[in-house]
Amino acid sequence: MARLVRATAARAHMEAIRWPNGPSCPYCDVTEGITLLAGKSHRPGLYECNACRGHFTVKTGSVMESSHIPLAKWVIAFHLMAASKKGISAHQLQRLIGITYKSAWFMCHRIREAMADPKAAPIGGEGKVLEAGEAYHGKREIPRVPSAQRKGRLFTKSGKSGGAEKRPIVALVERGGEARVTYMQHITGKTCATLWSATQAAKAGCTLIKATSTQLSAPSVPAMRP
Repeated sequence: MARLVRATAARAHMEAIRWPNGPSCPYCDVTEGITLLAGKSHRPGLYECNACRGHFTVKTGSVMESSHIPLAKWVIAFHLMAASKKGISAHQLQRLIGITYKSAWFMCHRIREAMADPKAAPIGGEGKVLEAGEAYHGKREIPRVPSAQRKGRLFTKSGKSGGAEKRPIVALVERGGEARVTYMQHITGKTCATLWSATQAAKAGCTLIKATSTQLSAPSVPAMRP
């Protein structure tokens, strides 16, 4: 699939998206006095800023920076991850664009980071309905320390820890709107109440439908129903 996209076409496509009004220096934000270096010793798509003398490409300052993966494969990976309704795994990306699993895993994480919105507006509000749920995936970064009340007893009869050693993930979904997903080290009523307060636009008149877990029942959140 990566052979269908040429390097020059991929570069022109990314430059048109990032610089619709022409190249801009990522170091000093100057838009004038930028020269395309077309010498034999220069790599394709290399620009020089006459103001700060900095060299840059369309990759500079992006999630593609310092990556040796061809730009054409980045373009295809962006398209596949954005167009896939249920997401795409690193193994599937590896097969489609012909790279190693390590590179595919690296690209998936970089692209997901680029999709994040650091200035996301709060969700919910008057007359809105929020649904909250939790899931456990992977392995904890910091192992959970059993309480002294357990006296060394196992979490389950089989000896497996179950969800105790997995990463807790909490999701808030607004019906007909956006979703907010975050990782928590510990899911308690106090931590969930902090998340509700930071995520919701307005508590008054907003209905929160929680999962069956009692830990999601934050007492400081009004208008909750099972």
